[in-house]
Amino acid sequence: MNTVRLCVLWAGVGLFATGADAATIQSLTSRVAPTLEAGTRTSASAKARARAARIRAARARAARSSRALAEAKVPRFRTDDAGNVVPDVRAAAAIIYDPATGKVLYEENAMDERSIASITKVMTAIVFLETATDLNQEVQIVRADTLRASTTYLRTNDRVRVADLLHLLLIPSDNAAARALARISPLGYDGFIARMNQKADDLGLDHTAYIDPSGLYADNISSAYDMARLISFASEDDRIGPIMRTPEYSFRTVPAANRAGRIVTVRSTNQILRSGEIDVVGGKTGFISKAGYCLATLLKMPSGSSFAVVVLGATSNLGRFWETRHLMTWLSEHTGTIGLTTPAVSTAK
Repeated sequence: MNTVRLCVLWAGVGLFATGADAATIQSLTSRVAPTLEAGTRTSASAKARARAARIRAARARAARSSRALAEAKVPRFRTDDAGNVVPDVRAAAAIIYDPATGKVLYEENAMDERSIASITKVMTAIVFLETATDLNQEVQIVRADTLRASTTYLRTNDRVRVADLLHLLLIPSDNAAARALARISPLGYDGFIARMNQKADDLGLDHTAYIDPSGLYADNISSAYDMARLISFASEDDRIGPIMRTPEYSFRTVPAANRAGRIVTVRSTNQILRSGEIDVVGGKTGFISKAGYCLATLLKMPSGSSFAVVVLGATSNLGRFWETRHLMTWLSEHTGTIGLTTPAVSTAK
């Protein structure tokens, strides 16, 4: 029985219960039925239009994404003030930095202070490991760790090893893991943030400031230049670098009295690492709307030399990886002209 007939039937039952005669009931149902049928047709038509609109919107988004990807795959160039043809990145800031010499081989707005999103977690790892003594220590995850964490593979009351938290921090960019590490630090949560800022000062990162360990807050700021130096420093740490070079990681949460352990498998957010196309020494992605799509990497050239490439404020997830590829290709093609021991394109002050 369709909806219209059911509604009419119930209306008739109601009238019958009040003592209405058959003629009255028949008259009413003959008037009500067409109205209900029209309403049903209108409702069905509205649903069909809404569905069609959703399909059109999805197709439009797919088309925009396809165009953006096709555009991102094509490198852009410009002529600088000295007449050199250099990359013209589709991002707010970028840099190629040689950590061996401290020279900047290419830069675009490299000193501008910008939100850095989850690249923050590189400093979180550095500061945590300054005082960590037992990476097999078990940690219980609390509600404050997972609350509005955005990206996390953890659940409240999970028990995990510190080593697994570090892998979650740097491979899939788990925000609850960042909070948990800061929380269990001997410094305490607030002291941990203070040490992050002190460490930035110690490393001479003059454009860098932190207010939380995850990067969810837009007030975590830095520059492409500072992040190039930081990723170079962190990648050479034998406790951090190997984690950042791990494309996929699995672990089991620690069984508790009332819950079994579960297997968690995560993949790196760094698509260049997962593809294996370039030798990645270390790297970290980041994204929030204020920061745009960010990537800081230390990449090894076939010659054996490593260079830090940072892209901040790219307009798409894939765009940041393509800009990094373009910058490395340009560097590879121009090492004979700019030289790896000659004065750089520009030198940061």
